[in-house]
Amino acid sequence: MKKQRFWPIMMILLGAIYFLLPLFATFEFSLRERRGEYSFDSYNYVLSDPQFRDSFVYSVALALATIVVSLILIVPTAFWVHLKLPQLRPVIEFITLLPFVIPPIVLVFGLIRIYSRPPIVLVSTPALLVAGYVVLSFPYMYRAVDTGLRAIDVRSLTEAAQSLGASWLTILFRVIFPNLRVSLLNGAFLTFAIVLGEFTMATMLNWPTFGPYLALIGQNRAYEPAALAIISFGLTWICIGLIQLLSRGSQEQGQLAGTR
Repeated sequence: MKKQRFWPIMMILLGAIYFLLPLFATFEFSLRERRGEYSFDSYNYVLSDPQFRDSFVYSVALALATIVVSLILIVPTAFWVHLKLPQLRPVIEFITLLPFVIPPIVLVFGLIRIYSRPPIVLVSTPALLVAGYVVLSFPYMYRAVDTGLRAIDVRSLTEAAQSLGASWLTILFRVIFPNLRVSLLNGAFLTFAIVLGEFTMATMLNWPTFGPYLALIGQNRAYEPAALAIISFGLTWICIGLIQLLSRGSQEQGQLAGTR
């Protein structure tokens, strides 16, 4: 019994060391801005830099817009495929996998070529950048929504809502969306992380987002990029913690509902 426990524990420890040791080294390096002593000067520099705040706030706004547009596109599409058109699921899955095949540099040049001339000119607006981010988020958002829809009885819920006189919009926003809360949060946080660190599209379209700011700091400073890496890890862990808390709350509500 002890031997059976030894190897899983050993693998967990090795994985933790493999992950935490580089992170600790990065954190330790970020504290060395003062010669001969540890300090948080690099963090103070980053957090007090107006460009950091502006780029971060701008990227957060773009991420929220991307999440909203992605949900509006993906949730009704996935819902309709599950309900009425299951034979189109392979086609939709193939389309949502295209961002893994098409490099962002190719995608952004295509967007510039199409939307830099009439009748629709979007190159000078952040809407084009949001559109590009929506395409990049397709694989993550669609699979999160698809997994959530597979976990519930979509047809029974829809028929029950229709028998009570609910419209399609009511079914989507008052039946489907609440049952997909955890899945939507998973997709939203993944989309948030993608937008926050994306570099190619923002650079080519010349928008002051967080990704180009990270690259600029990395070119001109020594210790501040390490501080930014730790801050980015912290934001990622906060998102993961929120997913866990909200998922646990959803499971507890489901268990209470089942006992009733």
